Amino acid sequence: MIEAFGDFKRDKYCGEVSLGDVGKEIKLCGWVHRVRNHGGVVFIDLRDREGVVQVVVEEKSNPDAYEKADRVRPEWVIGVAGKVRRRPEGTENPKLKTGYVEVVASEIKVFNTSEVPPFPVEEETQVSEEIKLKYRFIDLRRFSMKENLLFRHRFYQITRRFFEEEGFVEIETPFLTKSTPEGARDFIVPSRLHPGKFYALPQSPQLFKQILMVAGFDKYFQIVKCFRDEDLRADRQPEFTQIDYEMSFVREEEVMDVAERLVARLFKELLGIELKTPFERISYQEAMERYGTDKPDRRFGLELIELSDIFRNTEFKVFRSVLENGGIIKAINFKKGNLSRKEIDDLTKFVQKLGAKGLAWIKVESGKLTSPIVKFFSKKEIDKLLKRVNAEEGDVIFFSADKREMVYKILSALRLELARTHNLIDESRWDVLWIVDFPLMEWDEEEGRFVSLHHPFTAPKEEDIPKLKEALKTEDLEERKRLVHLVRARAYDMVINGEEVGGGSIRVHTKELQELVFKLLGIGEVEAKEKFGFLLEALKFGAPPHGGLAFGLDRLVALMRGLDSIRDVIAFPKTQKGICMLTSAPDYVTPKQLKEVHIKVVE
Repeated sequence: MIEAFGDFKRDKYCGEVSLGDVGKEIKLCGWVHRVRNHGGVVFIDLRDREGVVQVVVEEKSNPDAYEKADRVRPEWVIGVAGKVRRRPEGTENPKLKTGYVEVVASEIKVFNTSEVPPFPVEEETQVSEEIKLKYRFIDLRRFSMKENLLFRHRFYQITRRFFEEEGFVEIETPFLTKSTPEGARDFIVPSRLHPGKFYALPQSPQLFKQILMVAGFDKYFQIVKCFRDEDLRADRQPEFTQIDYEMSFVREEEVMDVAERLVARLFKELLGIELKTPFERISYQEAMERYGTDKPDRRFGLELIELSDIFRNTEFKVFRSVLENGGIIKAINFKKGNLSRKEIDDLTKFVQKLGAKGLAWIKVESGKLTSPIVKFFSKKEIDKLLKRVNAEEGDVIFFSADKREMVYKILSALRLELARTHNLIDESRWDVLWIVDFPLMEWDEEEGRFVSLHHPFTAPKEEDIPKLKEALKTEDLEERKRLVHLVRARAYDMVINGEEVGGGSIRVHTKELQELVFKLLGIGEVEAKEKFGFLLEALKFGAPPHGGLAFGLDRLVALMRGLDSIRDVIAFPKTQKGICMLTSAPDYVTPKQLKEVHIKVVE
């Protein structure tokens, strides 16, 4: 049954056959998508990368081809030679690119057969993601998956053309590098030639691209794989792709301008959408105060409302205790929510899973306030509250009273949950903005030290450097925290529809300032030299002012395709447990391999 391919030369893709080909003899190759025998006529939907075309095989005019066509089954690989004709009137399919034509086959060649696939190559398949990933070669035959990867391909080409036109140089940086564990865990690789020593796979090309600036390559870019050994979610993978670029002799505006023009071009060429530039900018503090997050989705309302001042002297012990211990009180007014008690109870369970002790609420119902807590408030407090939140009939006001960080965490998550479950999000809108003026560092209670909000190579605002120096001199920890909290970073994150798609900063470019930042982060001289000695050495030899940005390519492509998971835009992704279902990686290696790299596995 299987025939040699020989000199059977394909003329075009199935999805490209058009009315312009009517009357032409053509040859096509592809996979059988569907077969239908209508008694004397077999219809085959032939599929390839570009789409599907209908092939007609008639018994009376070509009995040999008809006999073959009657035996083929879905996912067999075949070749078809035949003449293109217009479909008979009334049988057209305007949903298909090829819906007005068909190919009348004169020859069918079977290049390979196929077992019955574990799931049909259809858009809606009732099968688990693990099965899809195990048989990824089948899953990628689906049109939506094909289009995701072809979209990604076009995304790559536009990006490369853009940077070429802007005078950037594409330079590859190493995958086998030094472990500098800051933030996520490194993937480590044992060295056979150097017993007991390890390489690390890069979490980003950060240090290498800075060194390229010191080397004089003033405009660098790279589409690069990065690796992080961290817990996974829908938008995380152990290996992911970044669009990475760095520039010398620039300030924030020039770096951000490049990012804006690249994103605007991608949206225009790939989606036909004109994004208005420059993108809006809001400060980190404003984002946190209004939305509780530094990656806000502003396609709906439900902004956080400050209430701490109203309840400063309240008799309600729960609120007063929070305020006396340095916490805050904020609220969300779900306008015209008219929520049932069960819905409110479900939302309470939702925030409790995030660490909240509970969820205080007041419902405006039939001109009255319904709530277990309203009896604890004075009339003055209630009047101020209702005015502050602009309360109306049907509104449900949700409160969070806790440490600032917890209030932001709870209300930002509640805000999104309400928007999703009640269809408040304007899906037709693209909300693009910059978050700027981040704190340079924050205090980590668990580790008992300052940690970088971005990374330790981010430059502080020039006018805030004296505060850093003053903080380092003081022995009083609380005063040091106060001073450091005032220091802003020269950092910027791009957020689209509530997703951080890219971020960067102007870098520290002097050895003295970098050492000062390290000291405040609790990285001593010996540790700094051990981890980052090569960078500090480079900074001594004429490092220019420089800055850059990295986009999460997988996340940006998924966002533009309207997908929830980046796994759908990666050809061979890992599961949420970091497993490649296709190859069964990670897997065991032989004792001989372990011995060669001087490793013993502890059971």
